[in-house]
This record gives sequence, C-alpha cells and structure tokens, in this order.
Amino acid sequence: MSMPHGQSYDYHRTTFDGERNERCGCCVRTMKWFPVLFIASVIGWSYYAFVIQLSFFTVTNIVQRILFLLFYHAVLVMFLWSYYQTVFTDIGRVPSRFHVPRAELDRIVRATNEVEQKEILETFAKELPVVTRTLNASVRFCDKCRLIKPDRAHHCSVCGVCVLKLDHHCPWVNNCINFTNYKYFILFLGYALLYCVYVACSTIPYMELLWTGKIDGRFHILFLFFVSVMFAISLVSLFGYHVYLVLLNRTTLGKLSSVLTHLMASKSRHIHCYLVVESFRTPIFRFGGPDKNGFSLGKLNNFQEVFGDDWRLWFVPVYTSLGDGIVFPCRDVAPYSIEFAA
Repeated sequence: MSMPHGQSYDYHRTTFDGERNERCGCCVRTMKWFPVLFIASVIGWSYYAFVIQLSFFTVTNIVQRILFLLFYHAVLVMFLWSYYQTVFTDIGRVPSRFHVPRAELDRIVRATNEVEQKEILETFAKELPVVTRTLNASVRFCDKCRLIKPDRAHHCSVCGVCVLKLDHHCPWVNNCINFTNYKYFILFLGYALLYCVYVACSTIPYMELLWTGKIDGRFHILFLFFVSVMFAISLVSLFGYHVYLVLLNRTTLGKLSSVLTHLMASKSRHIHCYLVVESFRTPIFRFGGPDKNGFSLGKLNNFQEVFGDDWRLWFVPVYTSLGDGIVFPCRDVAPYSIEFAA
C-alpha cells in the first residue's frame, strides 16, 4: 500500500466503482445479464425438447414416461433453485467498522514514508479480527473502497466493492461467487451436471432408433443429446475443481498463487506489483508467514464450513454455511469449533 505524500486524499477519485458503473447507463447493466439469459434460454429449450419432444411424442410406454418426467422434474427443481440462489443472493459486503475514517486517510497521505503509513494502518486495525498481511507485512488495505480488508476478502472490479471470501466473479450468474453464495454455486454445478448426464443418458436409446430409422427423425432430440454431453464435459471438470477447493478450504484466487509466485519474487521491490498480484497469492499470516493451507482444518471440517453441520441440508440450496465471512479459524491458531458459527 502506497499513497502520495503531502496532498489531501482524493475522495472523489476513490469513490466506489459501483457509482461509476451507474453512470455507464442501463446498457452495460443489461449486457451483464446476457449470459444469464442465455443459460435460461438453453434450460427452457431443453425442457421443451425433453418433456414434449422426447417424453410425450417419442416415449410410448406410459410407465416409462411417468418415471422419466418425475425424476427429470425433481432434478430440474433443484437445479433451478440452486441457480436462482447463486444469481440473486447478495454479495457479502465488508462491515462499516473496517472502513478507515477520513481523518485517518488524511494522516496516511501526509505520512512521510511507507513505514509511517503502515504504522497508522496497524494502529487502526489492532481491534479488527484480521490475521493476514500483504507481501511487505502490512495490513491489507483497499484504496478504492478505503477500508481494511478482512481475511480472504478481495476487491471485485466488476461489482466495484470488496467482497467477503471472494472466489471469483462469474459472468454466467452475473454475481460474485463469495462467502454468501458459495454453497449455492457448488450445488448449482452439481445439479447442472446431474441434469445434463440424466438427459444425455435418457436420450441414448432413442438416438439409436433415430439412426436406424425406426422412429421419425426429430431434430430436438438429436440436438438435446449433443448439447447435454457438451455441457456435461465442461461441468465435470469445473465441479470437480471446486469440490477439491472446498475440501482444502481454498478459493480460486488463492489457488492462482502458484502461477504468480515467481512474478512477485522478481518484482518484489515495486509497490505496484503488490497491487496487481495481491489477490492471486498464497495468504500471508501475521504469525507464520505464507501458508496455502493456513485455513484448512481437515476435509470434513472444511466441508462443514461451507455446507454446515446438519447433513440433512447439505444438498438443499438453503443457507447453512458456518461463520460470518469475516473471521475464519486457522489450523495453527485455533481448532475448529461449532461455536465459531454462533
């Protein structure tokens, strides 16, 4: 963190990016919804293809048709429910107590060197529950939002705010994947994969009949098979990757750290390098230094931190995640405890 010395803090320049987005007009905001509308359109078309073209026009056995539709709608409901929760759940915003007052910001600007700036931030943050630091061992400060970043929080340039436990910003849901909706996002990927696999498997027998000419050719059934297989192939790797991250208690931003390790080492003398790669590195703890597994508490505890401690609700898209998104237990600081979520 570095600010120019000997001048007043430019409050207008550091106004939230969200305010600048408002001035861009409704056109930009509408375009952000195009990926969501595309997904909704594909789901709507697949419903027509499976229910009308396949189940009613092609399947002749009544019992088989009923079983097809019952399981299909059960998976579809969970799929759409998870997707809705992922898209429309509000992002986790940083509480007001982390915002640096204007007087403190002016003191930081008037500081004569970076060491003095660091001491001012450390003094302000001493009552805040933060254990991670920047590469130069200072408190993590966001110049755009004018706040001390809680552990695992990062600034999202699309949303224009700092977000609690930010994993990444996903254009397909037009939302940040973060502490508040990470469970929904994983369930969305899982149910989407199950949906695609079920649809593909259900259409395979009729694909053979189409090729052999035993039933009339139906474009929707043929296309439904290839589209479901294509999406299933894409989803299986993405779903598996995020299950892997959950079990290790990491995030996408944290996982990218290994790619930029050498970049930070080669440019560690330059302040701007900290600002560019701050979000893409292994968390650095105040005591203990860098540790990519610093938040890992064991696979079961890591899973429960996201999905909760009630197994009956693990696969239901309702909020059950433990904690508040601000304080996270560390393996070498305190053992995991259910009371942490209270």
